[in-house]
Amino acid sequence: MHLEFPGTDFEADRAEFLELARSAGAEAVAVIGGSRDRPDAGLYAGSGKVDEVGAAVKAGGAELAIFNHDLSPSQERNLEKRLQCRVLDRAGLILDIFARRARSHEGKLQVELAQMQHLATRLVRGWTHLERQKGGIGLRGPGESQLETDRRLVRGRIATLKRRLEEVRARRAQNRQGRARNEIPTVSLVGYTNAGKSTLFNALTGDATFASNLLFATLDTTVRKVALPTGETAVLADTVGFIRDLPHDLIAAFRATLEESREADLLLHVVDAADAERVARMEQVDAVLREIGADEVPRLLVYNKIDLRKEGISPETARIEHDEQGLPVRVFISSRTGEGLDLLRSAIAARLYPDLVEDELLLPPSAARLRAQLFALNAVQSEHVEDDGGLRLRVRLPYSRLERMCREAGVQPPPRAVAAMARAS
Repeated sequence: MHLEFPGTDFEADRAEFLELARSAGAEAVAVIGGSRDRPDAGLYAGSGKVDEVGAAVKAGGAELAIFNHDLSPSQERNLEKRLQCRVLDRAGLILDIFARRARSHEGKLQVELAQMQHLATRLVRGWTHLERQKGGIGLRGPGESQLETDRRLVRGRIATLKRRLEEVRARRAQNRQGRARNEIPTVSLVGYTNAGKSTLFNALTGDATFASNLLFATLDTTVRKVALPTGETAVLADTVGFIRDLPHDLIAAFRATLEESREADLLLHVVDAADAERVARMEQVDAVLREIGADEVPRLLVYNKIDLRKEGISPETARIEHDEQGLPVRVFISSRTGEGLDLLRSAIAARLYPDLVEDELLLPPSAARLRAQLFALNAVQSEHVEDDGGLRLRVRLPYSRLERMCREAGVQPPPRAVAAMARAS
């Protein structure tokens, strides 16, 4: 069941709903649509439309009725009584998909927490058929006892899950601090679900993360190093995809994972260039980024899937578009074919290291430690030994880092270059 309300795109939302159901493993025997100005307080849909759903449930032998909307606990209960089958709303459907896809211990903890928080709002009415409390001695029935037991179990489990996820969060924060000490920047992939983030992640890192043409194919954050054309190294994080009306319980439960995006040095916002609804999808991703406090993180738009381009929808060739300062702001690629990946690596380097320079550095014989550090960073392009035993190195490095390393070694850094090499690339 999918209803159209004023200001919504019925066809696009309906297509996404069917894809969500497919990703959950459901086989649709009927799809019921309709339109309303506002939801019905008791049944969400009108009584006649609910009867239409009930007839379709009976005719198709359906075991489940899914509503592509967020239902209140009372609406869910009323619908189940009316339809005589289990009813699932949009939040419950997404939670089910997450439960199917979670593989890591952390992912399972996050999904279970979201499920428990979702269940807690529905538990009060889940036992109404057993309640006996009316006040007075002898009138306290088993229903209240069972309900209170369940409430206590759910509260206890939520507290346990939150405590374990706080430990995960602390460990992630410690890992980020370690990368910061080693001056390794973090790049986080964000975007609407099924935009091709995991395929791009695999293409850039050579990893084999699970990638599939399904919504929410990736739930567990994966972090890998990626080499940049400047000789620098960055850490790339593949995160869970976003979607319209992402349940707040999920956002709260996945806080530890989403912090990878909030604490990143650069966000790669991956967009499906062949999606006719890509502008709306981008706005929905922006809304989630604002909600998790990541809207101020520098962002590079990556238009993916240009190999699936259609006339008037996606660009014809891989390219980089720059802003007025010469910094890359948009890159058009195909992660599946590899077209434009070198451009993307260069664009990432330019955004992470806008002060990248290539210049000559004169080192005295006593600066052997600095020489070793530069070689360890793969910053040395060439080396020449002078007559006095000194070294003339041609180095390629962000100027701020080069200047600091020279200062610590007591060596005069070269004059700051006017043009940044990565930006020119």
